[in-house]
Amino acid sequence: MSATTHSTPMTSTDGGSTRQRKARTSTHPTSSGTNHSEAVKKKHIQSQVRSKKPRSFLRRLKRRAIKHTWSIPLLLLVAIASLYALDPTESNIFHHLIFLSYAQDPTDSDSISSLDNRPDHNNLPIQYGKGPWDIAFVAFYTIVLTFTREFIMQELLQPLARVAGIKSRAKQLRFMEQMYTAIYFGFSGPVGLYVMRRTPVWYFHTPGMYEGFPHRTREAVFKFYYLFEAAYWAQQALVMILGMEARRKDFKELVAHHIVTLALIGLSYRFHFTYIGIAIYITHDISDFFLAISKSFHYIDSELVIPLYALNVATWIYLRHYLNLRILYSILTEFRTVGPYELDWDTQQYKCWISNLITFALLALLQSLNLFWLYCLMRSAWRFVSTGEKKDDRSEEEGEEGEQ
Repeated sequence: MSATTHSTPMTSTDGGSTRQRKARTSTHPTSSGTNHSEAVKKKHIQSQVRSKKPRSFLRRLKRRAIKHTWSIPLLLLVAIASLYALDPTESNIFHHLIFLSYAQDPTDSDSISSLDNRPDHNNLPIQYGKGPWDIAFVAFYTIVLTFTREFIMQELLQPLARVAGIKSRAKQLRFMEQMYTAIYFGFSGPVGLYVMRRTPVWYFHTPGMYEGFPHRTREAVFKFYYLFEAAYWAQQALVMILGMEARRKDFKELVAHHIVTLALIGLSYRFHFTYIGIAIYITHDISDFFLAISKSFHYIDSELVIPLYALNVATWIYLRHYLNLRILYSILTEFRTVGPYELDWDTQQYKCWISNLITFALLALLQSLNLFWLYCLMRSAWRFVSTGEKKDDRSEEEGEEGEQ
């Protein structure tokens, strides 16, 4: 009994101490492994945080670029301006993007033949010829107009649409597009008339389009205006290609219009028919201004929309049809009889039978598109008179939210 009594606690004590030693022995590597695992996790988390920082920055940058689409063209403009500022001389290639190229002596015989309608040639403005750098100039100002369009629409016109009480997102976009169009043509129309005033073409004097041909040089204000307008239409084509505006019912006609317009601009500039070109510019710019204004007032449900629409139709008929038909008639008649009429590549004499045919065909196609839109305008007017419904039948999508 006694032996058993003494042996039991001894065994228990030895077992307990053995277990304690085992526990201490096993605790040490477990603690070390835990610390190592925690350190690895900590390093992994830190590396994830470091890797997420640039990713999150890029995501924020991407979201900002999507929200503020004007930021990308702005960065391009700042980059180009900075590269020019490093060497602000004519030898810097970026000079050709920002400023006009090919300045010439105004007393040169080629320049005198294409001067404005002033009788004396003393103290003449510098004349500018044409060349490949003009394409770079147009490309740069296409970026400028992309920035101005997006900035004005998002930062100025979108708040204005909300203030005007336009709640539909689709309707806000239409309002912004039309208001920007009105702003641009409200500027380009008067400038075009000012430039035309300095030429033999004032006021749509059609014989002046052919007198003194070829018109190989232009003064700065004429050349800048002509190329800036080219940049505007290039930018509009870019808007259409990128799908920056919702498609409308007349999308196919708009595509055809842009193709014809860009063809007319490019060919008229290359082959010295810019006097015809400026007349076409002005007739379309001013009529587009009144169209955009009437549509903008339509979106805010203004009482002025009816008189503005009537004014729009009247200016459309006068500018796009009466004046343009006069120009088409002059191409059939005065194109041959006023000024030289022959093809001579050496002297850049391009006023001949083939240019006559191409010019008439393109302008006739443009006129047919304008007649189609006049039909849409008149149908909308008739619908209002007969039913009282104010609906723009020219270009709105049927069933579009908030557009009826």
